[in-house]
Formats: sequence, structure tokens, C-alpha cells
Amino acid sequence: MVNRDYPTPDEVDEWCAALLRRAEERAVAVREFDAEQYSYRLAVRHTVGNRYLALDVDGPRTYYGFWQPAPAGPAPILFHLPSYAGEIAAHPTLVLDGFHVLHINPLGYYTPYGPGRTPEQWTVVQDTLRPRGEGGYADWLTDATAAVLWALGRTDVQPDRFAFFGTSQGGGGALLMASLFAGRGVRAVAADVPFLTGFARYAELDEDGRRGFRSMFGPEERRAAEWKALGYVDTLSHAHRLSMPTLLTAGSQDEVCPPETIAALFERLPGTRSHTLLSGHPHAASVPFLDLARAWFRLFV
Repeated sequence: MVNRDYPTPDEVDEWCAALLRRAEERAVAVREFDAEQYSYRLAVRHTVGNRYLALDVDGPRTYYGFWQPAPAGPAPILFHLPSYAGEIAAHPTLVLDGFHVLHINPLGYYTPYGPGRTPEQWTVVQDTLRPRGEGGYADWLTDATAAVLWALGRTDVQPDRFAFFGTSQGGGGALLMASLFAGRGVRAVAADVPFLTGFARYAELDEDGRRGFRSMFGPEERRAAEWKALGYVDTLSHAHRLSMPTLLTAGSQDEVCPPETIAALFERLPGTRSHTLLSGHPHAASVPFLDLARAWFRLFV
């Protein structure tokens, strides 16, 4: 399930180190602001202390976050990454458990007022097909990393007690973020039906091209380089770095992120791990995942 053109573990380690340096060097100005009591597609009433964040990057470009403070601090923090649909999410139950929660929405795909781009402009996968893993998800992860570094620098945050979680793209993104921060205080990660896992299997399932995965590739002479670029953001390439407690869920009826890809990742994990197959579950967020993640974070963060 791992493509022969994928980067080696050493190359993945070097890529992670370079991306961290890039995020540390990035100039990001963070503005906190209030928005309407009910925001677009955010079906949770804002509580006292919740704030939107506008993160302005040299360029210029703006992306957003949603800050949900713990009842008291300093407190540990959980970072939530968005699915490919990009929606901004609130997690009041995790706040009640004593965690700060920061939702990060990279690349400006979603804003507090609705989509920042149309779905046709959500090209992060296609943009990843560049040499040496530049662009696309490298930019997505750099945005997320810069937001994490900002949050860990706050005086009300315990910088050595944090974790990542998410569903679909957010689940895969959480695993990649945990890999990036391996050895830097990350305590755990929870990934629900994680996308960005087993691209070779996605290609097999798109043999007739109707899923659109194969159509993203260029001419045959570029194929090896494109697979290597994808390999940098395939969670299978990062398994050797995911030694922190890692929770995975999969849906038995998931046709987007097939359960066998998640099982393959689980088998490669070197540390404490959990794998739950949700019977009859399609590609969607689930209440069981949130219950499992809450317990996981109480145990390990």
C-alpha cells in the first residue's frame, strides 16, 4: 500500500524539520475578534471568552482560527483541524474537560462568514503534486504549525501538554501535525476516518478514473516525482514518527477513506495505539469518535 516512489524515512524527517523551520520563520500577526452570536454553519452559541482569530501572513494572506479557552489556566490545549469541507468547529465538551481548544482553518478556505473560496478553488491536493513536497499540503501544514506555535507561546497554555484531532482531512492533518511536533511536547493524537492515508489504494480504487484521483496526475514522465510529493503527506510515511498515543477510527462502509488504509497505518504505529472499526459507518464524523477522543485526551494529555 506504500508506493515505491515515496520518500525514505530520512527524507520525511528532513522534510518535517524544514517545514517546522519555515513556520518558525514565518511572520504571522494574530488578531482576536468577536463575530456574530451565530456564525455561518457554526451551530454552537458563542460562550464567554470564545474568539475568532485572523492570522495575517506576509504575502499578504489571511486564514482563521477559533479560540475556545479552558475554564481556568494555565491549561493543556487541543488543536482541531478541518475536514476537506473546511467548516469551522466548536468543541464545548472538551472545554468543559479543562482543555483550551483551538480550531485552525488553513489557507483561508473557510472564514467566520462562510467559504473563503468556492469548492472548485479547493485545490490543496492538486497543488501538492510538486517536486520535493512543496506547495499544497506543505502550505496547509505551515499555516497550521504557525498557529500552533502562537498558541503554545500564550501564558495561559501549558506548552508541553497538547494534542491534535480531526475528521477526514482533519484526521490526516492531525496525524501529520503530530508527526511534525514529535519530540516537542505533543502528548497524543486522535484521527477519525483519516484522509491522507494510503494514496496508492486511492489510485487502485480509481482505476476507471471516475473518482477524479488519477486525473490530477500529469504526464507519465512526471509520475514518479508526483508520487514522491504525495508521499510526504501520506500518513503511512510518518508512521515511524507517530510514537505518541495514537487513536484511529474507521468506518466499515467508508468509500472515501477505505478502512483497510487505516488498518495498514495502525499496523505500522510503534507506540501506544487504538483502532476502532465502526460497523456500518460511512465517511462521516461520529459521536463514538468524540467519546473515544475525550477519554484518550483525559488519559494521555
